[in-house]
Amino acid sequence: MDSIDTRTLQQLDAAHHLHPFNDNAALARRGTRILVRGEGCYVWDAEGNKLLDAFAGLWCVNIGYGRRELGEAARRQMDRLAYYNTFFHCTTEPTVHLATKLAELCPGDLDHAFFTNSGSEANDTILRLVRHFWAVQDKPEKSIFIGRHNGYHGSTVAGASLGGMKGMHKQGGLPIPGIVHIDPPYWFGDGGDLSEEEYGRVCAKRLEDKILELGPDRVAAFIGEPIMGAIGVYIPPRNYWQEVERICRRYDVLLVADEVICGFGRTGRWFASEYYGFQPDVMTLAKGITSGYIPLGAVMFNDRVAEVLATKGGELAHGYTYSGHPVCAAVALENIRILEQERIVDRAGEEIAPYLAERWRALGEHPLVGEARIAGMVGALELVPAKPKREFFPDRGRVGQLCRDIALRNGLILRATNDTMLLSPPLVLEREQVDELAEKAWKSLDMTARELGMAVG
Repeated sequence: MDSIDTRTLQQLDAAHHLHPFNDNAALARRGTRILVRGEGCYVWDAEGNKLLDAFAGLWCVNIGYGRRELGEAARRQMDRLAYYNTFFHCTTEPTVHLATKLAELCPGDLDHAFFTNSGSEANDTILRLVRHFWAVQDKPEKSIFIGRHNGYHGSTVAGASLGGMKGMHKQGGLPIPGIVHIDPPYWFGDGGDLSEEEYGRVCAKRLEDKILELGPDRVAAFIGEPIMGAIGVYIPPRNYWQEVERICRRYDVLLVADEVICGFGRTGRWFASEYYGFQPDVMTLAKGITSGYIPLGAVMFNDRVAEVLATKGGELAHGYTYSGHPVCAAVALENIRILEQERIVDRAGEEIAPYLAERWRALGEHPLVGEARIAGMVGALELVPAKPKREFFPDRGRVGQLCRDIALRNGLILRATNDTMLLSPPLVLEREQVDELAEKAWKSLDMTARELGMAVG
């Protein structure tokens, strides 16, 4: 595709396409980046630039780009049965097989799947069905969800309400009633001089305090991402989630793990709940379930919740036209087959993640970096005006955007949230690509520091 075609596409995009999470007027003036091809851990734009995608699309391309097997799985299913719904006492073969496979993979007794089209819809689903779970047991007052400030659970009305992003709440009159938030575990921002274990207990106690404030008989569930992604990859202390689980069990509050980002290998384990050693009652999934090749989400319920929904709830008045879509299910099954047969999750956890952590943490020595944190194949760099102080730039976001744009010019895709650079590469990253990533990241940090007038090297 030549530059004239690119400009034409940018003009058409500006005229007819509203982009999510963008200032669309500013984007129209700037012009969108047109991506045209992907292979392994790389993508190419319409100008011919080769980019190492250290963000796996949007946290999701776990098996990398260009795996034809997934397209072939979709074609085979389309040829056989392109669509049928799961309403009216019906289902399809790949839908049944995927539900069975997820029950096998998910920890504990998370054996029951409800299919959606996205992670946002999965979190919408749990808001309704968890409240329904308590209501049919004659506890309709047990309906409040506790989430966390700056958590992200999607951008639908319920998903954005469960999340704690104030910027999102300003649009559309959110959050909806019956949802409250507590402060998240963010050691760099508020950990002070506490040890990791002490800070983990302090953060978990915020949940217990809120449950007692509201009354345990009114709290339905606590929802959280095992690692908070969109706000800046907040990696909690190792004891945090076990403390949270203990508190939820004590007060009979359902524990919901939003594994939309972390599921299917992101932490080097199949699920982050395994990485942190806790057992959710409900788990939401998406992204890595198909490696982003086709839209699909799911909610996994444990035996306790599923039995109540199945036996006491009557008609389950909830669902989507594409719940359990056979083509999406077939692609997910093929994606999981590849993850298993090629030991991609095991290899990521045992071989690549330790080396990536070594190279990533070394970036923490850069004068612009206040903290380099990583868990498995997800990490962050906190950009700061002066080490060793844990302080932020006054106009938060400007430096992160500057560094992101410089990294792009250097052939590296990183995401910036405020002034934090986020890492989430495909799980199929090779050691030499880890080296390339680290070298381009250091170069980009140097160039950013010079733009800010900071002394480097």
